[in-house]
Amino acid sequence: MSNTRKLRTKVQQGGRIEVCAPDFPVGQEVDVTLQLKPIDIERRSVLEILAECPGGVLFKSIDDVDSFIRNERESWDR
Repeated sequence: MSNTRKLRTKVQQGGRIEVCAPDFPVGQEVDVTLQLKPIDIERRSVLEILAECPGGVLFKSIDDVDSFIRNERESWDR
């Protein structure tokens, strides 16, 4: 009988974790190490995220930004 077990379980309601090792001797001390499994997060660019927003990406280039600002400033003088 091996003295090491690697188990995967889920955290249950109330933060409870259940581990079963029926082949271990009753009353024997054991060491338990817990390590969170990394959550896979899809990496996306800022432009991809903005494209999903209502209206999408407002400016396609730096020239578009400059033009918009220029038109806004000109509207102030009218």
